[in-house]
This record gives sequence, structure tokens and C-alpha cells, in this order.
Amino acid sequence: MELDKDLVFNVLSRATSRIFLNREVLRPDYIPDELPHREAQIEELAQILSPLLRGERPNNVFIYGLTGTGKTAVTKYVLKKVSEYVVKLSAPKFLYSYVNCRHEDTTYRVLASLASSLGVKVPFTGISTAEVYSRIKRALEDYGGVFIVVLDEVDFLVKRVGDDLLYKLTRINDELVRAKVAVIGITNDIKFMERLDPRVRSSLGEVEIVFPPYDAIQLTDILRDRASKAFRDGVIDDSVIQYCASIAAKEHGDARRALDLLRVAGEIAERSGCGSVTVEHVRKARVKIERDMVTEVIRTMPYHGKVVLLTIALAGGKFNSTGELYIRYRELCEVLRTEAVTQRRISDIVSELEMLGIISARIVSRGRYGKTRYIVLSVEPSTVLNALAGEPRLGWIVKNAGDR
Repeated sequence: MELDKDLVFNVLSRATSRIFLNREVLRPDYIPDELPHREAQIEELAQILSPLLRGERPNNVFIYGLTGTGKTAVTKYVLKKVSEYVVKLSAPKFLYSYVNCRHEDTTYRVLASLASSLGVKVPFTGISTAEVYSRIKRALEDYGGVFIVVLDEVDFLVKRVGDDLLYKLTRINDELVRAKVAVIGITNDIKFMERLDPRVRSSLGEVEIVFPPYDAIQLTDILRDRASKAFRDGVIDDSVIQYCASIAAKEHGDARRALDLLRVAGEIAERSGCGSVTVEHVRKARVKIERDMVTEVIRTMPYHGKVVLLTIALAGGKFNSTGELYIRYRELCEVLRTEAVTQRRISDIVSELEMLGIISARIVSRGRYGKTRYIVLSVEPSTVLNALAGEPRLGWIVKNAGDR
């Protein structure tokens, strides 16, 4: 049967967005031509890296700040500009490798990624990490230039496998003759450096750059700039942009959060057949993002982290102390016929959940009775229960709770 061309044209015409001009501009991995309100950090990082233009090794850099404060964007932006400048001036050889340690979360996978950047292919498995490391050193000597290693969300790697790889990378120059290596570590865990071996800490933290949170005015500027490129004319009102900025400013000045709100609000408006993005679309986007974020975080959590979250959700979302939480957690473990972990471990899990933004654990003084932590879910209990409903070992508890 011959295809009806008009049918194809009709489908394509409906596929053209009435809302977006270029939605990629609102995605977290998009690097714009300008980064408003990060001029000081751009200049500082560029100055730190400038010795490579003379063929010298720059200092190792440790960059930290809360999520969505521009750490990754600034790092990629500066390295891109440096690369362009090196080509323009025919300066000494320079190459960099960006690794997201949340995705490449083992020593082997990080080394394989670095090897790939140097043109060295290694199998997914089958050889030792020591062998991959040796191949990287040989490739670096053959290359004979400056190699910058960027380890984004490096705390995920260290939590999983320790800091041995960091130690090797910060000391690799002792084993090289022709090449030079510098490391840029990025994290949103402001206490990360305290947990490193002192030798690694002194090497990695040769220079530190702190990224402060954006305020509402700065976020509004960022969103206006991105919205002008992302949306069609007349689709979005400035009040919507200001509303997104105000929400993100209250949540630690997270520009990534603000951009996600704007993009998802636009997608909701698009699917609804609306011709413009409204504040109501932003409200719906906020609920969706929160639900999706919680589901993804919970899906990758260890089993007892899920049990702790389930305990809090079943209790209505709050506990007056870690001790009360632990008692209820042990009771749930008995129902699940699983061995409970120690109260100290539960305290660590609470801290991890707080860092992920799923709960808040405010320290409250009880006078002569000491201090305790007041634990509250940062999301609706129903959001947690829905996220855990698909967990094989916990789903039946969620279902029974819903039936009551």
C-alpha cells in the first residue's frame, strides 16, 4: 500500500513545538557561551590553568559548592576556552578528560574512561586495573603534553572504592618524564576533603575554589538568558521566570533545579496543547520533578536505606529523635524477617538521606538531656511509598499500608 504523503506531513506539522525553539538549552549538560554571575570563578580557574600554556603542570584544583551552583559548567567552559586558545596560539600540547564519577563509579571504569581520552582502548573486563594504569602511563609518555583529569562528583567514587585512585593520580607525575598530569576534583559535599587520607588531601587540595549559591536575582538573570533561546516569542511571561527563580533560591540557589522546572513546565504545557507556559505549569512541574527525583534516588539506595525511608514514611513523615526512628526501624525489620543494622549505622543513613535532600534532620537541644535530631521527610510520605511499591522485598508492606 502506498504511503499517504499528506498523512506524513500532518504528523510532522503536529510534531513541531509551539512552545520550544530549542529545549536543549535548558538541559543540565548544555554549556552556554556565557555564564552570568560566575565571572570570578571563571577567571580564577583560568589563572590556575594558565601555566599549561607554557608546557608547565598546573596545580591540582578542588572545587566544591552545593548542587546547581555552576561547578561543572564553569569547569567545562574554561577547559573548552583553553583548548581553543591552545589551538589558536599553537601552544604546547594540552588534553583533558571529563569523568562523571556518579556514572563511572569504579576504579576500572574511571581508568577506562581516561584511557579512551588518550586513544587507548581497553576491554570492559578481563585485565587488571594495574594494567590499565600502566597503559595510561605509556600513552601519556607517548603524548608528551599536559593532561587534565576532571573527576566530577568524585565523592561517589571515594565512597564506593576509597581514595587509592585519587592518590595515584595526584602522584602520577613522579612516574612520568615527558607528560604532566593535573587533577580537578568536583563535589557538592563540603565535608568531603575531611574524609580523605591526609596525603591525598594535601595533593588534591593544592588550590580550592568555592562556588556560593545563586540568589533569586542571579537565578532570574540566568533563566531569562536561557529562556530567550529555549522558547518561542511570547510563550513565557517574566512572572513565570521569577517564580521558578524564587523556588530554586529557597532550595539553596540551585540553578539546575530552576532550569529543570522551566523545561518540565514547558513540556507539560506542550503536552496539554497550551500556547504558553504558566505558573500552574511550573507547580505541576515541581511535583513531577520531586517525584521523579525521589524515585531515582530510592531505586539506587542500599536495602537498609530503603527500610529506613519506609519506616519514616509509614510514621507520617517525622520522628522526634534518631532513637525513636531506630525502635520503629527494628520493629519493621522483624516484620520483614531481616537483620537490623546498628543504631550508629542508622545515624549514618539519616545523614546520607539528608545530604540527598530526601529528609531534613535538624539538631535540637534538650538541655540537660543532651541533643537529638528532629527528622522530617522533605517530600510527601506518599511519594516515598509509591517509589518503594516496586521494591520486591518491601512492596507488600506498602500495599498493606495502603489497604489499611
